[in-house]
Amino acid sequence: MSTPTLTRAVATPRWGRAVDAARPEVVGTVRAVVGLAVEVAGADAAVGDLVTIGEGADAVPAEVVATSGGTSRCMPLAATHGLRAGLPVRGHGTGLRVPVGRGLLGRVLDGLGRPIDGKGPLDVEAWAPMDGAAPHPLDRARVDTPMPLGVRVLDTLVSAGRGQRLGLFAGSGVGKSSLLSMIARGTEAEVSVIALVGERGREVREFLEDDLGPEGLARSVVVVATSDQPPLVRLRSAFVATRIAEHLRDQGSHAVLMMDSLTRVAMAQREIGLSVGEPPATRGYPPSTFSLLAQLLERAGTGPTGSVTGLYTVLVDGDDHNEPIADAARSILDGHVVLDRRLAVSGHFPSVDALGSVSRVAGRVSTPEQRADAARLRAVMAARRQAQDLLDVGAYVAGSNPKVDTAVAHADAIDAFLRQGMDEAAPAAASWQHLRALVHAMGES
Repeated sequence: MSTPTLTRAVATPRWGRAVDAARPEVVGTVRAVVGLAVEVAGADAAVGDLVTIGEGADAVPAEVVATSGGTSRCMPLAATHGLRAGLPVRGHGTGLRVPVGRGLLGRVLDGLGRPIDGKGPLDVEAWAPMDGAAPHPLDRARVDTPMPLGVRVLDTLVSAGRGQRLGLFAGSGVGKSSLLSMIARGTEAEVSVIALVGERGREVREFLEDDLGPEGLARSVVVVATSDQPPLVRLRSAFVATRIAEHLRDQGSHAVLMMDSLTRVAMAQREIGLSVGEPPATRGYPPSTFSLLAQLLERAGTGPTGSVTGLYTVLVDGDDHNEPIADAARSILDGHVVLDRRLAVSGHFPSVDALGSVSRVAGRVSTPEQRADAARLRAVMAARRQAQDLLDVGAYVAGSNPKVDTAVAHADAIDAFLRQGMDEAAPAAASWQHLRALVHAMGES
């Protein structure tokens, strides 16, 4: 056989598979299992590759997260019970791949993209690499189209735009998840991708059946990683949901990505980083945590055609809105909604501190008349807040400040505008009309 003929023969798929089958298999071994990490020697795998530890039904999948001096540090994607030194380790030669496509609508997936809803195999367009790249800055379309969220105080005083990334900041038990579920039902987005990261197992079914409902689930993809899952599964669930939303954007859709919560993503990365030997930095978070947040959040937003509007809850530690994760997230996101515990304990829902919340694109997604109405209400609310101590002790003298007088006279109407029931529908057009009527009434007093 001539050399060119031999070359063509080897290049055929059949011969290629034969050559691959004849290639010696590289098998590593487990050297140590310390905490959450498994130290492996001799495995042919790079950072991000999947490996299998052990053999048969007891084999445990893992991902390589660090390498040093001929050894690799792996984080298991399942329980580590039964792992021991000396077990064989085989590399897959590739990383985790994610199912993508509109066929996922109405499905519930685990943190690795596998179905857990009992509805059978997934109907997917493709399996995409989990790691994606953020759109080029100059290829991003400008954020100039409103994105109604169905929450009156947000649509008018903290207006969001299609392709914006917005954070919901609050301490524990202040109503972040409830507000997010309210948005999931009320948003006008054509498709939603919802990531429940580190969520209580009890709350998952409640969210699907009560908060989201059959109608909301039909246009949503839900990715769930409960708090008892390994840290790498919790971390990867955020990237799986982001990858699914990115594919929808690349197909020209305008999707909403809702993640509860970004803080638990950071906590999972902290567990992983400390387990593989990273030095602790600010409040125990290793440096990789903050770079990972930027990589994750920058992948949302607008693209050349579609968009991903990102809504992320942020659990602030001890109600300190300047703690490291909250501060880092606020610096990357395009706006922040602050929830106030004092409002929550008084039965005010949603407990949004409108004066402490900011949307960086509000000026581009609202009309001059709408911005004037919102500014008028904000000014009256700010005047009352400044004079609240005097009002509480009865020391305020009527007529001292016209804005305070207006706030006091219309306190019930303002409070009614800011409140909204969980099941109360609030279309954006109706919310702006309500604000216009309120401002008009204040102007006549």
